[in-house]
Amino acid sequence: MQNEMKLTRRAALLAGVGATAALGACSEPSFAPLGQPDGPFKHGVASGDPDQTSVMLWTAVTGDEGAPVTVELAADEAFEDFMYEAEAGPAGPPTNGATPYKILIEGLQPAQRIYYRFRYREMDSQVGTTTTLPDGAVDEFRIAAFSCSNYPAGFFNSYRHAAERGDVDLAVHLGDYLYEYAADGYASEDAERLSRVVDPAHEIVTYDDYARRHAQYSSDPDLQALKAAVPMLLIWDDHETANNATRDGAENHNEGEGDWITRRDEALRAWQAWTPTRERTPMHERWGSLDIGDLARLIFIETRLTARSEEILLDPFPVDPSTADPEDPENRRIVAEWLEATAGAEDRTLLGPEQLAFVEAALGESVANGQPWRIFANQVIMGRVPAPNYPKVMPFWLRWAVQSSDPLAWSYIQRFAFGTPFNLDAWDGYPAERERLFQAARGANADFITLTGDTHNAWAIDLKTDEGTRVGTEFGVTSVSSPSRFERLELPGVDFGVYTEEAAPDVMRHNAYDRGYLHLTLTRDEARAELMVVDTCKSRNFNAYPDSVWRVRPASGGAVPQAERIS
Repeated sequence: MQNEMKLTRRAALLAGVGATAALGACSEPSFAPLGQPDGPFKHGVASGDPDQTSVMLWTAVTGDEGAPVTVELAADEAFEDFMYEAEAGPAGPPTNGATPYKILIEGLQPAQRIYYRFRYREMDSQVGTTTTLPDGAVDEFRIAAFSCSNYPAGFFNSYRHAAERGDVDLAVHLGDYLYEYAADGYASEDAERLSRVVDPAHEIVTYDDYARRHAQYSSDPDLQALKAAVPMLLIWDDHETANNATRDGAENHNEGEGDWITRRDEALRAWQAWTPTRERTPMHERWGSLDIGDLARLIFIETRLTARSEEILLDPFPVDPSTADPEDPENRRIVAEWLEATAGAEDRTLLGPEQLAFVEAALGESVANGQPWRIFANQVIMGRVPAPNYPKVMPFWLRWAVQSSDPLAWSYIQRFAFGTPFNLDAWDGYPAERERLFQAARGANADFITLTGDTHNAWAIDLKTDEGTRVGTEFGVTSVSSPSRFERLELPGVDFGVYTEEAAPDVMRHNAYDRGYLHLTLTRDEARAELMVVDTCKSRNFNAYPDSVWRVRPASGGAVPQAERIS
């Protein structure tokens, strides 16, 4: 997700509008710091990267003096049906007095539920539970998907709700698991009041910086509850390294911060040390697939650090947006040709040839194996989302307010009147690569569902090839706590999500305001997606409910059905 201060694409949409909104002073009281468990296991326990016979277990030990750290496994929470004990090894160096530990537990059975706890000097951690992936016939599987968890922006209420609902088999985090900014940076306005000021206070650049930030996130009780309740699959987006990262650099990286590849790898080393993930070589090529028995294949992709070409910006623009008539066909032709020559260039990549070949093979194998579902864990919006013509659809009083308060912001808003995509950092900025992916799916006769993070908004989008053939459905997962640009405004009678739905034929739902997560239930006959909302992340007291519920049917006879809203 892009830097809040950068006025080069959709950030500019609302940059100046905030000055027009009546955002009254917050009346909520300040919050005391959240407590941590007593003893050495202050960062909780976690499991992750499961397959049919193994799973990674994780913890961190505070005050580690070199004594063995062991893990005990049992078939019951009371540890009366004891399985075995093993010794874990350090996953990284100490950080603020805490050392991360990992152990890969192998030799398990498919769909085996186990309870585990770590021990250090006769002291036990909290008990965690995890389950290996099923094999063979599977009737139902349930996924909770999350994105964009920003510690200073608010409490992780979405994690808490998912952890306590009792019907999640796998938690999938789609990226921006943490943020790299300094204490006075993005979304930190309420950090002191919420007692959520980041550590370290400066922007994180080195291994120790990233590890300290991970350690702070791992101290959060709501994240601890989720990690202890279910196994996790994590992929990264950009903020695990730096904002708007690509294969060659990042928007939020400059020469004064050293070599980009060094920073990238230090960030990923910390990510591997502080998450329940299997280590990969090279670290930045994290893609793969998991089979959920005969029901589904979950394909997780990497769209940031391996092959991503540099983002196309709306500045410079091929016409002067302040004087050119957006209704003039010649002006629209100029803009369309510029987009085709820049964003539409055939050599622009997100996946790259090697990863694309892997994905194509994974899709084909899934179809050959008779699985009704293929699920992508994906970072940025895959579907087509043309921007609304904001200068036309915004009410007169709002247009006047923006022009009066921030002419620069207005000049950027005017660019959207010429038929540009909503977000060129998403797959709309790499349309040739998207078409290669969609044609690979078509060649494999493979429909799919895409789960996507990044935008801090919730979406339901029809996925189609350039010629309009439907290939699948995308569900955009809103953020755990990172703010939407739209939610900062109190604008009676204005709904920016409706503007998008009216402008984008493939967008079936755009909730532009709320925080939450997604709950996806897979059965042989349907996929049921609940776009869950929490009504606040600024208080520990919250309510959760579905924004909308969608049903997707498997493809039949080569035709891919459109998702159906059922509530």
